[in-house]
Amino acid sequence: MNIYRFPTEAQLQEITARPVKDAADFTATVAAVLDDVRRRGDAAVIDYERQFDHVDLSECGADAPLAVADAEFEAAAAACSPELLASLQLAHDNIARFHEQQRFEGDVVETSPGVRCWQKSVAIEKVGLYIPGGTAPLFSTVLMLATPARIAGCREIVLCTPPRRNGTVHPAILMAARTAGVSRVFKAGGVQAIAAMAYGTQSVPKVSKIFGPGNQYVQCAKQMVALTDVAIDMPAGPSEVAVIADATANAAFVAADLLSQAEHGADSQVLLLTDSPSLLDAVQREVEAQLARLPRRDIAAEALSHSRLVLVADMREAMRVSNIYAPEHLIIETADAQTLAAGVVNAGSVFIGHLTPESAGDYASGTNHTLPTNGWANAYSGVNLDAYCRKITFQHIAPEGIAAIANAVETMAAAESLDAHRNAMALRRIALEG
Repeated sequence: MNIYRFPTEAQLQEITARPVKDAADFTATVAAVLDDVRRRGDAAVIDYERQFDHVDLSECGADAPLAVADAEFEAAAAACSPELLASLQLAHDNIARFHEQQRFEGDVVETSPGVRCWQKSVAIEKVGLYIPGGTAPLFSTVLMLATPARIAGCREIVLCTPPRRNGTVHPAILMAARTAGVSRVFKAGGVQAIAAMAYGTQSVPKVSKIFGPGNQYVQCAKQMVALTDVAIDMPAGPSEVAVIADATANAAFVAADLLSQAEHGADSQVLLLTDSPSLLDAVQREVEAQLARLPRRDIAAEALSHSRLVLVADMREAMRVSNIYAPEHLIIETADAQTLAAGVVNAGSVFIGHLTPESAGDYASGTNHTLPTNGWANAYSGVNLDAYCRKITFQHIAPEGIAAIANAVETMAAAESLDAHRNAMALRRIALEG
């Protein structure tokens, strides 16, 4: 890991920068796949599954090769251990409990006498969830995305995920989908999955909003389809964590927290901010020792190559740097963690205290782990119940309301040279006055 001791302002720009990717290398490929799926539907998806995921779904003997059949769910249930199924249920229940408390209840506001305005939260009818396959089956993300969708009241929840080489979906993904109330699951990964949900195919329904993480191709596809065809949850990049720690922190805990994000992918990034030289040195030793024991050490090691250990003057400076960085995950392992957390301005999700690892939020504490990355925490929230809803405004005007606001409406409309607007109010005012 790269070490910085009392960095200058110029060095802070380097510390808080993410690994840069040149999108020009893959945007043309993404655009071509999107267009092909839009034109050919299921046939194109099956072709790209053969090309990219190395599975021929047309040879799996199903009438609807992209759809996961009921028998596959039953086989998945038998393949998962009782302990895993119980863990999925516990996580789902905690996620549901947390998101249930986010329900919106709009009050009626009388803005002027006789003018009543209010909001109603309405669920998006069809949503699409993308769950990556890649180097790890992210069944926890199924719970994070589908549970609030079901609570919000989305009528149809569609899930796409890449199949394994034998044409099946990982059993834990299917069991998480069943636990959280997913409507239908389809065997499609990568750009072709995003295209299928954005445009609709013979099998996959078109949705109104797409959620979920993915590699640079998937993120590029989401941003492209969002320009004209469908909404998306948020722009996203590789996973990341910042840890603020002082001399009271356990170096082994801090190292484990850093590695828990580094193992996500070679393009992940981790950052330690501390005012303790001895802790920095101890964490560096612990990272090396724990890394050697990790099955995914090669992936984590590459992520560590563009990660940073930073020694700052004090905790106030640590928080300042963290807010500039705007991390996806922020862990505060200090003696006054609760007090320090009050200074957080930019972060996706915050983990307070020595006993609160980021992995708790990834799985079972109840908060959502689908969060803004790449500095987008300075403008975006993580996935929550509102992400699956729209707020529709309503208003009702009584006769006294016309008297209260008609003159202002007519005056402003005339000043904007919008005479039809002025007339719509003037006719009502005159009718009441007559």
